[in-house]
Amino acid sequence: MPEDSPRFLPGTLYMLILRTLSAGPLHGYAITRRIKQCSADVLDVEEGSLYPALNRMLLKGWLRAEWGTSETNRKVRFYKLTKEGQNQLASEANDFDKLVKAIQLVMRTA
Repeated sequence: MPEDSPRFLPGTLYMLILRTLSAGPLHGYAITRRIKQCSADVLDVEEGSLYPALNRMLLKGWLRAEWGTSETNRKVRFYKLTKEGQNQLASEANDFDKLVKAIQLVMRTA
């Protein structure tokens, strides 16, 4: 990530990818574009972080991948959320919400 971009908390990248794919299958570059767009250009996921994460998520069974053709007529892998991935997203989103609320409490009272 660029120097001025915020750093991800551990596990956050998985959650962002899962959430992005919950809207439908996308290829890697489209995932990074969508995350950046949805974050008002604040979060910039680099290929060196994205593709290893996608491969780990495939191994965990959270995603499936199929080869297809992109909108620019290039051969790309499209990633799709599995049922296990949907369950993982729900779990991670719940854990993340608890973490954010706890941090906000400390920031207001400390």
